[in-house]
Amino acid sequence: MSSENINSLRLQQALASCSQSIANGDFKQSEEYISELVRFLDSVSDLIEKDEHDAENSAFEAVTDALAFELPKAVAKLGCVSTRCLENAESIINHFVEICSPRDMVSILCEAMASPSDGFNNSSYFAPLLGTLAKAFEALQRRPFEQLKASLPVVLKVLEALLSDPEHEDTGSADLLNRTILIAHSLKAICEKFELKDEKLFTLFGLYVLQITALISNCMGAETSRCFPMMLELSHFLQFCGLTNIGLITGHEVDIAIDLIFQGDEDDMSCFSYVKPGAALAVLWRNLSNEVADATKEDLDAVKNELRSNRTKRWEAVGMLKHIFASANLPWALKRHAIYFLFCIMEGVVAHKDYDEPLDYLAYTPSLYAALQAIQLVIVYASDPLLRKKAFDTFKMIAILLGCVKEEMHREYLQKVSGQNGVAEAGNNIFQHSSPFWTVRVLDIVEFVLKPPKGGPPSLPEFTDAVLSALNMYRFVLITESSGNTNYTEVLSKNNLQKVYREWLEPLRTLVAGVAAESQKDDNQLAFDTVCALNPVEFVLHRCIELVEENLKHHS
Repeated sequence: MSSENINSLRLQQALASCSQSIANGDFKQSEEYISELVRFLDSVSDLIEKDEHDAENSAFEAVTDALAFELPKAVAKLGCVSTRCLENAESIINHFVEICSPRDMVSILCEAMASPSDGFNNSSYFAPLLGTLAKAFEALQRRPFEQLKASLPVVLKVLEALLSDPEHEDTGSADLLNRTILIAHSLKAICEKFELKDEKLFTLFGLYVLQITALISNCMGAETSRCFPMMLELSHFLQFCGLTNIGLITGHEVDIAIDLIFQGDEDDMSCFSYVKPGAALAVLWRNLSNEVADATKEDLDAVKNELRSNRTKRWEAVGMLKHIFASANLPWALKRHAIYFLFCIMEGVVAHKDYDEPLDYLAYTPSLYAALQAIQLVIVYASDPLLRKKAFDTFKMIAILLGCVKEEMHREYLQKVSGQNGVAEAGNNIFQHSSPFWTVRVLDIVEFVLKPPKGGPPSLPEFTDAVLSALNMYRFVLITESSGNTNYTEVLSKNNLQKVYREWLEPLRTLVAGVAAESQKDDNQLAFDTVCALNPVEFVLHRCIELVEENLKHHS
């Protein structure tokens, strides 16, 4: 029998012995088998070091070719036995990382993480794989961006599953987080190796850091003292990537990064779904800790002043912070700080400095409306009365902005009509062509509420007030346009009428009827309040349906 076959057989027998001992629950025996396996790999490695040329065609190469795809997964299971076994498992996989092609090992390790065996879906299984993957990343020599773009989603799926699920909170979570940071260090090393030759590499690194900032905050954000050291490191990474406080809190730099890497591909983007909350959280952590803030060498007070004096950036910041308020996973400690941060901004607004700047109101109204809904969740569900009061004060400041929209639409419509009739002054004719409200985008506001971006009809009865407001706005626009024989918003076009009927009103009618029917079955105060709240919604909804059907007849 050839030496290749002998070594391959010995390795298979060693792995089988390890697996069998673990299956039998004989952990003491399994540690002995693991030690034997490590010694065997060391002996083969020593042979390679003696004659590097012969090693390329040696038995070890045959062994790795035959078993590399299965060995990391099999060995990673050993890490679930004990801390010592975890260290040995990582040592075994490291042998393969050092000898095999880095590109091959990245693929093999990702495959092992993407399809763990039943009963081994925990941090002790993934920790050695993540640790060795960091080394494999760092060893990449050619086209690292393509390899990382394909591999990081696998890493992030694993981290999200383990860090977001309370059932997976165990003693190994700290070790898992350390390896998460270790991968970030490897990505930084790759960026330094390639300097500024690949902008996408730096951008992808920045998105990874923002994603794990959110995941770590979800997992242990309530324990701020434990988080500060990690956030300090992550803050250094973000500065290295060129991401600034103002670019993060407004989302401007995040949007640029997303467009550069994913170019509108939502499937690729799905594993980086927390980068926007991560961007807002990165700024909040800097605001929480002077040490974390000092890492960026930016003046955070200057950023706050810029938000107070610049309405566009302030509204963008509100849109970013809504991700924190609406999150079901973030601890209340971070939501509290986000409310205080936003209140600090809104309270210090310098009105006379920014109200002369031109602004497309409709571009920001859906985002502001979503922010109000998110803050409303804080008001309703926060157990701290002081937090509820502060959230309500902030809510009122933002709500004032939205209250002006309908009033502005009414005023501008009169100016448009009078301008067309030749009655308006010359200034109104100019205003007519630059109206920010009576455009096709006004329907975006209504759609945001009646057909939320995540799909499906809105949640009732939680957002009854929002739904009623949206229906009233749609009815107002529809009646105004039809009675004036205008169609500035294109609300009367056949395509829009059919879309509204099929995608907004019909699903909402089914939902309202279902919620009302279920509530009527219950004999309690909550059910009674729900039915009462839905009555005006049902009335306005049926009126909107009648108006749409009536206008559709004109197109037949």
